[in-house]
Amino acid sequence: MKTYNPALSLLCFIFAGCSTVERFRLIREYEPVLSNASQVDTTVTNVSASRDSRGRQAGLISAFYGLDDGLAKAADRGIWPGASGSDGMPIIFSHEIDHKTMQVGDFRVTTASGKVGKIIAVTLAPADDKGELRTVLFAGSFGSRDDQPVKVEIVGNLLSIDGTLNFKGASVGVTPLEEGPTIVWAEVVPEDQWDIGKKATVLPWGGGSGAAEGTKQVLRVTWSGGITRDGNEVSDRERVQYKVTVLLEDGSKMEVTPFALSDLGDGDNNHELCLDVDGTSLSVSFPAGYLTDPRGDLNPKTSITIHR
Repeated sequence: MKTYNPALSLLCFIFAGCSTVERFRLIREYEPVLSNASQVDTTVTNVSASRDSRGRQAGLISAFYGLDDGLAKAADRGIWPGASGSDGMPIIFSHEIDHKTMQVGDFRVTTASGKVGKIIAVTLAPADDKGELRTVLFAGSFGSRDDQPVKVEIVGNLLSIDGTLNFKGASVGVTPLEEGPTIVWAEVVPEDQWDIGKKATVLPWGGGSGAAEGTKQVLRVTWSGGITRDGNEVSDRERVQYKVTVLLEDGSKMEVTPFALSDLGDGDNNHELCLDVDGTSLSVSFPAGYLTDPRGDLNPKTSITIHR
């Protein structure tokens, strides 16, 4: 039986305007993205560790009930046939995951009434750039406005990207449909991932823009759900709302604004903040009312300590 490859199907959808060379490049670039619809956990492993070498617990950071029967038609190509018109819910892991160990059968969603939701497929798209593989998007029927999902559990063997951690047994509560997105993770981006000057790929998602010239450090902030400005890409209006507290070499602290944003143009839940100052970045904050999730809900005031 022929296996459905949602990534290549999505590429075919946009190939009409691409040269042969560009088509080959896009296939190579998009190959790592994986959607999976297996209702059975097929990962056999003896890995059971739930804490990393620094003692940090492997778990789920957030689950965000972003859409009720609202995934766009493009989801049939980008996620799985039949995904359009279904619910959408991204969940965020504490560590990057190994997508080869990810199946629908690894997850269980429970509603307020105790019903178990049906997951059609899970995918790492669109948050599929290097360093981003901690966001998994669910498509399916997890509940309704009147009986919303309240809990996500890992019930199968799902491993971290380095193969040392098993997320089985982790769980997290679900952010209700009516609430807007918040920052749930922030980290320093290694310099080899800055991609200075890189343009966003021509794909409708995946492969965001690179850092700006003059960057001295980059911070990745991960939001609980997809983020836009009323459906459009963010601009300087949103950039200047980010505030980063930086510890300077002399021991003093200062609040700075990123001089540029990167990882744009890919439709995911991440922004990269480009700073033109040295020092140790400690925390990031963002005020209420500037960003919207796919349903149009505005973000509340949000802040977070930067992970190291």
